[in-house]
Amino acid sequence: MTSLAQNTDFCDNAGAETSAHQQAHPAIGERMREILEMNLKSSFDLPDAAVAWLIGMWDAIQFLDDVADGDTISRPAQDRAFNQLLVAMPANPFFAANAGTLLPVVAVQLLKWQASDTVERAGNADAKSYMWRAGYYDLVLLVIQICHGYEKALFAAPSVMSLYGETLADYLGEFEHA
Repeated sequence: MTSLAQNTDFCDNAGAETSAHQQAHPAIGERMREILEMNLKSSFDLPDAAVAWLIGMWDAIQFLDDVADGDTISRPAQDRAFNQLLVAMPANPFFAANAGTLLPVVAVQLLKWQASDTVERAGNADAKSYMWRAGYYDLVLLVIQICHGYEKALFAAPSVMSLYGETLADYLGEFEHA
């Protein structure tokens, strides 16, 4: 197994997590997805099925966020998201083996995203809403713990935290121009 090296600058996701940025520059969003997938495989040494589930979750979150924001979504992107949500993710062997552990965390992350979105839409975005919208990375850390145990997850945690490339200033700046 490759080491889960603590490296807090291996992935520059900055700007890729905002819908406006991805809408204006879809190639950048796709590149950030590729970087994320590469890091899940190489930096965290996750099994293929775990990576596929996490990338499926990433794609689903991006799709659902675009729907919630009223962003334009191509028909092929819709079709991929529907397949991912209704077929690929539920049938994923990693998910099937770990659904009892993963689903409660997904449920909490959904509640946190909804709360963050409510606060943002009310014009009250702050550091707390910024933190709560990043629940995906909790899932990444949980998957590392499932696959490699507590000690390796603890060691990898700073690197997982660095995957979230959007800064608080960038996040708050989105609402100044809204």
